[in-house]
Amino acid sequence: MSKKGKEEQARQEQIQEEISRVKLPRGLQSLGIVDQRLGASRMRVRCLDGKGRICRIPGRLKRKLWVREGDLVLVEPWEYEGDIKGDIIFKYRPSQADWLKKKGYLKKLENIEEF
Repeated sequence: MSKKGKEEQARQEQIQEEISRVKLPRGLQSLGIVDQRLGASRMRVRCLDGKGRICRIPGRLKRKLWVREGDLVLVEPWEYEGDIKGDIIFKYRPSQADWLKKKGYLKKLENIEEF
């Protein structure tokens, strides 16, 4: 097998590994899409539970998690002021987002305009 074929096979295996380990929302957690970056590791996120939250990236993830507008993220609302504030705890890769769409976790996404 050529070097190019091996690289392609390794890439496919990596995609399959990503898909098999998709993190799903638990408890109060919700999926959301980053709407606007506000600076100082804060972002405006539209969540699939119908609420818009100002979310931050916690200090332990600040250097590891790079988020842009339009990214699909997992949001954990705060205990206090949970309807308007939260933490971004995970960012989904495009292949993981496709898997979530296929499995029906993003059906509310179609109902909400301009996502």
